[in-house]
Amino acid sequence: MNNQLKAYGFGLGAVLIWSTVASAFKLSLRYLSPTELLFYSVLCSTCLLMVIVLLQGKLRLLMRAGGNQWRVSFLFGLLNPFLYYTVLFRAYDLLPAQQAQPINFTWAITLSLLAVPLLGQKLNRYDLIAIFTSYFGVYIISTNGELFSFRFENMSGVILALSSTVIWALYWIFNTKDGRDPVVGLCMNFVISLGFVSLLLWFDGGFRLIPLKGFAGALYVGCFEMGISFVLWLQALKYTNSTAKIANLIFLSPFISLILIHLLVGEEIMPSSLIGLIFIIGGISVQSFGKKT
Repeated sequence: MNNQLKAYGFGLGAVLIWSTVASAFKLSLRYLSPTELLFYSVLCSTCLLMVIVLLQGKLRLLMRAGGNQWRVSFLFGLLNPFLYYTVLFRAYDLLPAQQAQPINFTWAITLSLLAVPLLGQKLNRYDLIAIFTSYFGVYIISTNGELFSFRFENMSGVILALSSTVIWALYWIFNTKDGRDPVVGLCMNFVISLGFVSLLLWFDGGFRLIPLKGFAGALYVGCFEMGISFVLWLQALKYTNSTAKIANLIFLSPFISLILIHLLVGEEIMPSSLIGLIFIIGGISVQSFGKKT
């Protein structure tokens, strides 16, 4: 098997995992509060990342991490997974999965907006078209297709879902300046974040004996969404001869996700969700085309 085929294999593995997480979030939140799902997911993911670091022979890098590296992890761990998933899980708790998932997918548009003040980049005409198109898709989804009603089904949920894209975009902007090994750095971030999450759970009702189905959901989210998918994606980028070829695989995820949301969660997919998603994907595609020209 040549390297590009390996890249596609790893990339598709990551995309398939990302396609399941919206369903996993909604199913888990039937048994757990958003804070409980956050705590047990981060706990499971931290343990998994420690094992991956050990298997990759990078334990020495983790043990030798200095104070400055841990200070970097304090910032990154605060953003992701702590703030990002705190906001995202609450959005999923308020919105149907078919609405929360496409809105969260607009993080690439948010990234381009934040790159203007933070990285000094400029918006071109393709960026402006992409911003309008994608956020019009968000509007379609948020109003259930009733465009002239100007009435959002759940404004709080929409704001939280959009806020999660800001946090995720900030994380990746700051992450471009992180010179640490990606897996080791992520593991350190999760170790730090576990402290934040533990305190949040303590103040948000404390610990309780949770249902087995709830823990199973948190285990899946922690191991696959927060852990294995990231490692698979890194492997895909390592083997590919074109980052664009792998990046395009991401567009499969939201459509597969809608199918799984219908089959696993039982949501009847509304035409407005599908149409809004098409606008969002269309906007991101325009933005990608603009970067190539």
